[in-house]
Amino acid sequence: MQRIQSGDQIEVTTGKDRGKRGRVLRVVNADHKIVVDGINIVKRHQRPMPPLQPGGIIEMPAPLAESNIKIVCPHCDLATRVGYRILDDGSKGRVCKSCQEVIGQE
Repeated sequence: MQRIQSGDQIEVTTGKDRGKRGRVLRVVNADHKIVVDGINIVKRHQRPMPPLQPGGIIEMPAPLAESNIKIVCPHCDLATRVGYRILDDGSKGRVCKSCQEVIGQE
C-alpha cells in the first residue's frame, strides 16, 4: 500500500507551486516522485520530427518529490497526513489523520 496513488487529489506544500491542488497522473516509485496534472510545468524544446510532429516549445508537468506534497482528504477537504488501519473486511486501508475517515475506498 502506497501513501499516494494515481488519481489522488494532492496539495503542494513547498516550492514555486505552494498551495496549488491537482490530481496525481503517475507515481514513480523508484525515485519517490509524483507527476501531477497542471503543477510543476516545465518547457521543453522539441526538435521537429517530420512524419510525427512539428518542432517548438512544449509545456509538460515534471515530477515532484513525494516529501513536498500532502494528500487532500475527500471528506474534510484538508491537506493531511496519511495513516493506515486494518478495515472491517480484513484489508489494509489509508486513513486521514485529521478526520479518521478511510481514503480511497470504493
